[in-house]
This record gives sequence, C-alpha cells and structure tokens, in this order.
Amino acid sequence: MLNDIYNKRIIELAGNIPRLGRLSDADATATAHSKLCGSTVKVDLKMSGDTVTDFAHDVKACALGQASSSIMASHVVGSTASELRELRETVRKMLKENGSPPQGKWEEIKFLEPVRDYKARHASTLLTFDAVVDAIGQIEAKAKQPAAAQG
Repeated sequence: MLNDIYNKRIIELAGNIPRLGRLSDADATATAHSKLCGSTVKVDLKMSGDTVTDFAHDVKACALGQASSSIMASHVVGSTASELRELRETVRKMLKENGSPPQGKWEEIKFLEPVRDYKARHASTLLTFDAVVDAIGQIEAKAKQPAAAQG
C-alpha cells in the first residue's frame, strides 16, 4: 500500500531539505529528470580532489525524491567520488534487486526501502544519486583535459 512508502520519516525528510538553492561557483551542475512522474533534481557540486566540498540543489520532486535529496544533502559534503558511486549502486540494488540499504552515515536510506515494491517510484527516488554521480563525472572529465582546453 502506498501508505507504507510515505511513512512518517519520509514526510519529515521531505519537509526539511537542507542545502536548497544553487552554488554560483559550482564545479559542475547536473540535472536528473523522471519522465514518468515529472520530478526533477538539479545539483551543483564543488570538489577538491576526490572529495565533495560544497553542494546545493533545486528539488522539484515528489515526497520520495525530496526525501532522498534531503538525505543526500545531509551527508554529501566530505564524501568521496567512489563512496557516492557506490552509494548510488547500493540504492539501485536495494530498490531493484532486494539488496540491503546502506549502513553508516547513509543508513536513513532504509526508510526508502518500501519503495522497492513500487517500480513506478524508483526513478524519482534515484534522481539525486544519478545527478550527483553525473556531476562527479563532469568534474573528473574536466580535470583530465589539458589546461589550455579548459578555457
């Protein structure tokens, strides 16, 4: 039943999203959109080496997209690129392959576990993870370019 996925903690997370807005000096910006529900998450990311140093996002999503964005914003600064790629894969497996939710600082994602029974809600739940990994890829690609090509 849909009431299972819109539990009290999901509603609390969706109603208290940190780091809303945009970064004027972002190293990369990425947008993830769900065609199914129309949810969109745009993230701005700054990194120093392999570590996220600043983050902001514009979240136009359902409660599930808002809740996952809230969890991301609470813990993304200080995380590494490899950690965030692994996190996206863990969440994807949790939803699509009955995998376990992440542990440690990301353990609140367990509140999104009931979403696995509602395939139509997977995309909106994954938006923030997809956008962050996209932004990391952009930053890494820029770092590999010769200095003259970066403008």
